[in-house]
Amino acid sequence: MSSLLIPISPLAKAKSRLREVFTGGQIENLIISMVKDLGNILSTIDCFKNILVYCHNNKILELVQKFGLIGIKEKVISPRKSFDKVINEINSIAINDYHAKQTIITFLDTILISAKNFKEINSLLQKNQIVICPAFHSAGISVLGRNPPNIIPTFFSDTKTPSLIALINEAKKRGISEIKIYDSFRAGFDIDTKKDLVLAFEYMKILNLTNTNIYRFLINNLNLKLKKSNDNNREFRIKENYK
Repeated sequence: MSSLLIPISPLAKAKSRLREVFTGGQIENLIISMVKDLGNILSTIDCFKNILVYCHNNKILELVQKFGLIGIKEKVISPRKSFDKVINEINSIAINDYHAKQTIITFLDTILISAKNFKEINSLLQKNQIVICPAFHSAGISVLGRNPPNIIPTFFSDTKTPSLIALINEAKKRGISEIKIYDSFRAGFDIDTKKDLVLAFEYMKILNLTNTNIYRFLINNLNLKLKKSNDNNREFRIKENYK
């Protein structure tokens, strides 16, 4: 069975690109809403050997324990570690302290992800060396499974090449052939920009996810909406939506 790893950035640094939309306090509430929703999903499945949450914030660590997840406190240093180093730290903890034979990395901001997605990714990892769910908005990675956990490093901090492309290129160099691309809109959709937020709000209504903490947060705090730019479905303008 796989170990599921969830790294969470310090709240002071989390979702910095959303600070033009939300205050620091609102972003903290958004993060808490994400934790609660992910905890609710994970509490319904039993396909993982254990689930490790790596975070510096005590409030979040206490919260995840209520869902039966294992909270591990990250030591924050200055200057801030690269994200790849953070990933390597939690991966090493999973290997050394929890004897993980396979690890799957997921992130809080894939807010449309489902229990079915987790089950399918875990099942695919039993038969492959690497399982990747590409990020919907970019050439990034939303979920990454490795079997064994140290088969290949991550490239989230690469300043020149998107993480998905960098990892695939490295896998080819290493002769890794058992790679499965998990093609999923729901697992690949993450929120990093204000456009993502507005799209997420609409998708959650379409997917009947209106009973989630994140949806309730957005309906109470998001004051934006999308409007088509002329007749082009690929171009949108974001405008304030005063209620």
